[in-house]
Amino acid sequence: MTRYYLAGHRGMVGGAILRKLEARKAQGAQIEIVTRTSAELDLTNQAQVAEFMAEEKLDVVILAAAKVGGILANNTYPAEFIYENLMIEANVIHQAYAAGVERLLQLGSSCIYPREASQPMAEDALLTGPLEATNEPYAIAKIAGIKLCESYNRQYGTDYRSVMPTNLYGPGDNFHPENSHVLPALIRRFHEAAEAGRESVTIWGTGSPKREFLHVDDMAEASLFVLDLAPATYEANTEPMLSHINVGRGEDISILDLAHLVADVTGFEGRIETDLSMPDGTPRKLMKVDRLARMGWTANIGLREGVEETYRWFLGSSNVREA
Repeated sequence: MTRYYLAGHRGMVGGAILRKLEARKAQGAQIEIVTRTSAELDLTNQAQVAEFMAEEKLDVVILAAAKVGGILANNTYPAEFIYENLMIEANVIHQAYAAGVERLLQLGSSCIYPREASQPMAEDALLTGPLEATNEPYAIAKIAGIKLCESYNRQYGTDYRSVMPTNLYGPGDNFHPENSHVLPALIRRFHEAAEAGRESVTIWGTGSPKREFLHVDDMAEASLFVLDLAPATYEANTEPMLSHINVGRGEDISILDLAHLVADVTGFEGRIETDLSMPDGTPRKLMKVDRLARMGWTANIGLREGVEETYRWFLGSSNVREA
């Protein structure tokens, strides 16, 4: 029996990974899934995490817990973003090692790469230039997580791996009007405009920046795929000091085209206008996913299919009632 601890099981990504693990268990896999809410286990508390790891006798740890948010949240609470994420990673990774856990997977973010990184962004772009200022504290914490895993592997022979997803979306996403990311924000905005019969919806900037989006169920599949890779296969496609793996579709879309797609899915028939007084942000953020493809995994869920599913989930969630 293999005991998995999934940290962050109530989040969007953690919830998707939990569904995949539960499906494996239902199909006969000999696994036990251990979870704790933040009220039950404070991952920023070293003593609590040490006691938990020692008691649970875990075989595998999946670290999907993090403090996350959009540009506004990152700008408003930089201290919380760097402190909480550093503490979570340091506590979980070190105490996993101290408790004898040999396999660990930690989830990061594409924001680890320099603001001006060449497109598409390859794994070796890490630490080659300045980060995007608006989320630098969060990005530094995520980079530290990668280096923690690499350092414990080098010194102690553990098998701790890191995956870096592109922009994620899907069931369980945050649709808050101020703190959500671009795709869920557009879904909510166009839904409300369609419901109210508005004639137009305005998006920030020119709409020309391009972004890549990955459905959270694809991310969950990729995470378990990387976790399950034989050490020889994983090591053949990584390096001791460059061990993280990008996860994405390898395709992007302009924000304006994305807005038209969301408008169509939500049934909004009015005009889409651009507010040129607002910033565009980084012109392009696309992940290079050749490394993962060589290992044998590619994304399966198309963008329109994923947006349609996400919208159906949104309609059945409390987000609509809170609008």
